Amino acid sequence: MRTLVFSLFTLVVVTYAPAQEKGNFPEFKTTYTELNLKSYAPDSSAVAVVLNEFGKAYFDNGNDYNLMFEYHVKIKIFKKEGLEYADIEIPLRKSDSKGELLRAFEAASYTFDNGSMRETKVGLKEMFTDVRGKYLDVKKIAIPNVREGSVIEFKYTLESPFVYNFRNWEFQAEIPKIYSEYWALIPANYLYNITLKGFFPLTTNASKVQKECYYMNGRVSDCSVFMYGMKDIPAFIEEEYMTAKSNFISSINFELSEYRYFDGRIDKMTKEWKDVEQELKKNSDFGQQLKKADGKMRSDVLALIADEPDPLAKAKKIYYHVLQNFQWNGNFGLFTDNGVKKAFEEKIGNVSDINLMLIGALDVAGLSVDPVILSTRDNGVPIELHPVISDFNYVVARLEVNGKFYLLDATDPFHPFGLLPERCLNGKGRVLADKASYWIDLVAPDKARRISNFSLKLADDGLLSGAIQVTYMGYEAVKQRKMLHKLVEEKAYILNFTKRFDGMEVGKFEILNFNQIDKPFVVKLDIGYQAYDAEAADNFLFNPFIIEKENENPFKSNERLYPVDFGSPREFTTMLNLEFPAKFELVNRPEKIALSLPNAGGRFILDSQVANNKLTLNNALTINRTVFSSQEYLYLKELYSRIIQAQNEDLIFKKKI
Repeated sequence: MRTLVFSLFTLVVVTYAPAQEKGNFPEFKTTYTELNLKSYAPDSSAVAVVLNEFGKAYFDNGNDYNLMFEYHVKIKIFKKEGLEYADIEIPLRKSDSKGELLRAFEAASYTFDNGSMRETKVGLKEMFTDVRGKYLDVKKIAIPNVREGSVIEFKYTLESPFVYNFRNWEFQAEIPKIYSEYWALIPANYLYNITLKGFFPLTTNASKVQKECYYMNGRVSDCSVFMYGMKDIPAFIEEEYMTAKSNFISSINFELSEYRYFDGRIDKMTKEWKDVEQELKKNSDFGQQLKKADGKMRSDVLALIADEPDPLAKAKKIYYHVLQNFQWNGNFGLFTDNGVKKAFEEKIGNVSDINLMLIGALDVAGLSVDPVILSTRDNGVPIELHPVISDFNYVVARLEVNGKFYLLDATDPFHPFGLLPERCLNGKGRVLADKASYWIDLVAPDKARRISNFSLKLADDGLLSGAIQVTYMGYEAVKQRKMLHKLVEEKAYILNFTKRFDGMEVGKFEILNFNQIDKPFVVKLDIGYQAYDAEAADNFLFNPFIIEKENENPFKSNERLYPVDFGSPREFTTMLNLEFPAKFELVNRPEKIALSLPNAGGRFILDSQVANNKLTLNNALTINRTVFSSQEYLYLKELYSRIIQAQNEDLIFKKKI
């Protein structure tokens, strides 16, 4: 992946190549050629295509020197699914005292009407505001008279008081773009780290100096003008087993590193970790919360572990006490919402409330524990070069007992001690130790494991019956417990468990260890179904993968630019013992298969034996690594293709002559 970080100093040059400058495109002018366009040749499946797109961000010399953003786009709609791009939503951030404003908006649709082009326009007055919460409003409008074949165009100007958050730009979207260009006008007072992310090169990358473009309090500053463009941009398609799209989508990102006052003072925004560590320790919603484990909370913790001399057993008692008695409200956050004390009293809180409470309780017990801040898989990978606190949205505990480390998160009632939720397995986390902070790898402490045992007998009358036992461990046990919790009733869970096989009847069933989350989750059931018509059948088909069968390859693309990230290793094993009538013989015994991924990445094994009217089949899929590069993608795709082929091949039983 192309990830380039530039200093603003290195990009500013006084020369400029005019041939590279495209700038904005003509406003609200659509051609018959664009209206007659039936599809986009490089991607005939596209529901729509961006014909042209332009954005510009700059600092206004009036209106409190706010940050201005102008946006202009023209889109061709090909299919019904593309009509959603005529539903415009413009988010406006706000805080307690200030917020963003939409200063101007106009839009138009162009559609054939009796062979002529019909233009329909709307403006700012037709928009309405959707209040999404304390920190966000959304301006909305549906551009009228839009159908398949229409061209839509809109532009707006947005004013933001949040001057330290310079506008980033995404070249890629869910639909392809023919051309996209972005200009950033930055006064010399502001120094940014500029990052190009993604896999596609810029086709326009130019800069120049604009003299005396920024005025403040009677002082004047030059501006650096950066012009970035990209053409023939493919749609960004989210695929299976990938982390946040912000890690991969082609974009230009700005991070303020320092602000220089006219009097020579400098505010450094990009700080060192030692500075951030001190700030977090002093923060009333983070570091100060770690000291709130006093009063009743302290006495409760000490009473809980009073008769327990073993430190690991102490830690487990505290972890499970927090897990079972305090509820996560579903909100992420590096900082507390209500504070540890209030969360303790009300038995509910956000991620930080719960896990800082856990850290405080472990500390009261005299255990060695530190907070670890991280970014979840949906939030993107944090920058490691320098601290960017806004990159982090989560905190967990890192416990050391007898030289062994455990990562603990008490927000999810289905995760046993030491099993970090998969949402947290995202690159690296930063340990905020007493002396100094440091990075650690966030890796799965266990696999997603499943062992399936099938003991079946096929009777002369065509009835297949027997017992199934499936044992789930690690992340698979978490998944199944959550499924049972969602479906509430065990019977509903069993019906869902067997729904892949039509006609299967379930007799006795038993589910073990639902509440004992430190033990495997076990499903046992007796099943029966009519495999064939005993009187009419001279032969019949039988698929040995009764319940657990891969029906669809998760890797569909011919190539993949992004790494495959499973989150955790996996190990799925199936053992089948089938006794069949002596009057039948197995015509096509399953072919032995042994496939391996390069670099010990994983393997798939299928083996079988037939003797004395008994079929024994063993099948095992192991994925040893969690992350596979784009270069290894085709090996994974082929592996799953062979698995599907093997598991969908029916066995043929034929009557002996």
